[in-house]
Amino acid sequence: MKLLKGIWIGLWSGLMLGFLLKWIQSITGVEVYSLLLNVDFMPIIGSVDWSEPVEFSFHVAVSLIIGIIYVYLAKRQPYPFGQLALLSLILCAPTYVLYFPLAVLAKNPEIPGALDAEAILYWIFAHLAYALALPILYKAFERKNAASQ
Repeated sequence: MKLLKGIWIGLWSGLMLGFLLKWIQSITGVEVYSLLLNVDFMPIIGSVDWSEPVEFSFHVAVSLIIGIIYVYLAKRQPYPFGQLALLSLILCAPTYVLYFPLAVLAKNPEIPGALDAEAILYWIFAHLAYALALPILYKAFERKNAASQ
């Protein structure tokens, strides 16, 4: 049950993050969604010209792993919502700073630079929203399971 809950939470939070960054990019022109999907610097898979849905599936796969880890940690004891939120903020901390190596390693010239303050703010905002979606979804699934029993 933990695995399935982690997969669902990872899926929905990953979709939310991707669509949020795509929306931000569409209204601002700042290529933060492109940065999220960019894999051009990675060995082997970076040399392939992937379609957007495939690149998005790479992002969702990472989110599934985060969701599974989150549920595993959250299920260790009954945490109040505030502690669940803190747990997700800590678990997602690497994603906030991941912007910098992704921006530096990207070969695509349209990807924002490592010192693009506007892009950094959008990236951090979206990843904080992602981190806060984890405990919200976790609690929603907990309530749904409690109601169905």
